Amino acid sequence: MFWDLGIVLYGVFVPALDFTVVQKDSSSNARLGRITTPHGSIDTPIFMPVGTQATVKAMTPEELETVGAQIILANTYHLYLRPGHELVARLGGLHTFMHWDRPILTDSGGFQVFSLGELRKITEDGVKFQSHLDGSYHLLTPERATQVQEALGADIIMCFDECAPYPADYAYVRRSMEMTTRWARRCKDTHRREDQALFGIVQGGMHLELRRQSIEDLQEIGFDGYALGGLSVGEEKPLMYEMFAGCAPLLPADRPRYTMGIGAPEDLVEAIAAGVDMFDCVMPTRNARNGMLFTSFGRINIKSAVYAEDREPIDPACGCYVCRNYSRAYLRHLFKTGEILSSRLNSWHNLYYYLNLMTEARRAIAENRFERFRREFYGRMDHAVPAFN
Repeated sequence: MFWDLGIVLYGVFVPALDFTVVQKDSSSNARLGRITTPHGSIDTPIFMPVGTQATVKAMTPEELETVGAQIILANTYHLYLRPGHELVARLGGLHTFMHWDRPILTDSGGFQVFSLGELRKITEDGVKFQSHLDGSYHLLTPERATQVQEALGADIIMCFDECAPYPADYAYVRRSMEMTTRWARRCKDTHRREDQALFGIVQGGMHLELRRQSIEDLQEIGFDGYALGGLSVGEEKPLMYEMFAGCAPLLPADRPRYTMGIGAPEDLVEAIAAGVDMFDCVMPTRNARNGMLFTSFGRINIKSAVYAEDREPIDPACGCYVCRNYSRAYLRHLFKTGEILSSRLNSWHNLYYYLNLMTEARRAIAENRFERFRREFYGRMDHAVPAFN
């Protein structure tokens, strides 16, 4: 097949994924690592900007590199519906299609399908759903989700899973978790591309005993990496952090650990402390388009009238392009007048903030002072340090 050509470069076999733990922090479970893929290496902990439809909204690939992006996420559900995975494959795969030559991860489309509510029906076979674009009907199975991701050509692909809502009946969550495990085995059996890593997804709601069972079952199948799914779905933060702390140490130490869809900066810090390596969320770019900006001292709403004549940058401690060149007053003006540049500059700053937070976390782990970094992070925002870690 056309993609088999990608596993040998200059006569040397390139594995789908290699992961090395470089250093562990003595004051927490945080760890410094490196993931190597056919499209380059990734230093962990790392945040992945979300490029839902083969683009991180308002940002060019070159700008993403400037803010420190090492890997981005693209959405299988959206690309399957438009423009279609076959078209992307014919045009050379996702990297060529979107002009991004660094690593890409694609989700399975499961979360988007399950969030359709009455527009979808779940069975053991898969999920029948109605397109939000034209009302057409589709059946997404574990096999189909895997094949679509293989055609897209990402470096890391995800098993098809069911994301149980919160709150949910215990018996339902257990059945959902067990079906997710069966689906994971079907994804593994279907997976053919030797230049792509396949990650399993841990489910089990907010029940640690179910998540432990999910972890054991997925390890028995065997995957290149493991993700915690079904978090940040409405549960209280202490409960989310309990899942981090209870699950991450149970995942294989020699594989990347990925928590899907969490995005508040404090959530990332707590997950890193628990031993998680990878994250993604639309929060930095979506909030940017709505005027919410992240700073070292907390969030600010740039559309507030208090910034109308403010000559200061968004964050005086930030070294991004936006903070070096633009005032809060100007950014407020752009937002209030609906200028496209508002979304671009706000997104630039927020993504820089997130990726710089990861850089600082990696440096703290390398210097064996992550717990001090964590406390200083909360101290700058005048927030209490969570007690559940």
